[in-house]
Amino acid sequence: MVVALQMQKHEFLDAYQTALAQYDRAIRYANLPDDVVEYMRYPRREFTVNFPVRRDDGRMEMFTGYRVHHNTSMGPSKGGLRYSMDVTLDEVRALAMWMTWKCALVNIPYGGAKGGVVVDPKTLSMGELERLTRRYASELVPLISPKMDIPAPDMGTNPQVMAWIMDTYSMTMGYSVPAIVTGKPINIGGSEGRTEATGRGVIMCMVSTLKHHGYHDPAAVKVAVQGFGNVGANAAAYAHDLGYKIVAVSDVEGGIYNPNGLNIPQVLNHYKKYGQLAGYPEADAVTNNELLALPCDVLVPAAMEGQLTQHNAAAVQARFIVEGANGPTTPEADDILNDKGVFVVPDILANSGGVIVSYFEWVQDLQAFFWGKDYVFDQLNRIIMQAYDRTLQTAEDLRIDMRTAAQVTAIQRVASAILTRGFYP
Repeated sequence: MVVALQMQKHEFLDAYQTALAQYDRAIRYANLPDDVVEYMRYPRREFTVNFPVRRDDGRMEMFTGYRVHHNTSMGPSKGGLRYSMDVTLDEVRALAMWMTWKCALVNIPYGGAKGGVVVDPKTLSMGELERLTRRYASELVPLISPKMDIPAPDMGTNPQVMAWIMDTYSMTMGYSVPAIVTGKPINIGGSEGRTEATGRGVIMCMVSTLKHHGYHDPAAVKVAVQGFGNVGANAAAYAHDLGYKIVAVSDVEGGIYNPNGLNIPQVLNHYKKYGQLAGYPEADAVTNNELLALPCDVLVPAAMEGQLTQHNAAAVQARFIVEGANGPTTPEADDILNDKGVFVVPDILANSGGVIVSYFEWVQDLQAFFWGKDYVFDQLNRIIMQAYDRTLQTAEDLRIDMRTAAQVTAIQRVASAILTRGFYP
């Protein structure tokens, strides 16, 4: 087990190499000029900041944060901010590149960005978390604006963190700027449906995949979800509401498994009460690695990068994988899964619901006109299904896997914008 965890950690740190390897596979099918291909390999700008935060006991402690803009040819950059001890510049570069392809794939007018701070937010008090967030936000002021770069929540951050960033930016500007971030509380300009959006989009893609392959009875489909944060929990809840049998879920400490299905509302109540899945009755304990190899029809990796690797992909029993996390599958694992006939719905398609509804939130803030949840979900379904159908058609036309098809579609759209705009000066 120790060896397996070390391998996963190493591959997690190489997220940028994974992103570049996926890019190199996709451009073989894109038929683009060499200079444009080379241009898209590089982030447009990278920002590193070291800043002090006063702890509750009066000590001053230094923290490091990053923000990377990968490409802005299609519009302002968009991407989340994560607080994690695993944040590195290479990880942020990878996530920013994936955001570029994600936004282009679903055809919304954004480029890709990502940011993060090297910190374990669980070790901070609320006061410390607020002071860290506000100081980091103040350092980002030269880089962000509603027309330049719009942050959003990610791992370790939440609507309250976005509210602090909005307030810090607004105080700097001298007036309220709700469109500076998305994923913020509804009472200060957030969008209905934003919290559920990523997980809901994952299940929309899952349902389309199952129907395309002749699976029409939800009760006969077993689903395992790795990760029980915002994405995984909402995906599990929505799939359960639709009648699918959720046989396993996990958090960072491990998971629970019942081959006859879990009562997800009860699991959510248990998690809310105890802060962990461990101890939930009527289920067996499993590790995160064991969950990936459980007998099921659909596996939803919704935790971290680099979870499916060359070391465990062969053990996967699922017929379908729908990626809720960013970069959960390495290129080596992709080769193994493709050889096994596993149908993978890639991250830039499957988890695009979050950025789609973030786009809706941004539009609502700019117009000061807000939508109801039913309308938000209808528009989410329309956009994500258009992207799904386009990706599937590209995969069938070129006889390639869905990940490569999604990246080909996205890369061609970004390249088209670059070629139309030209190179400055």
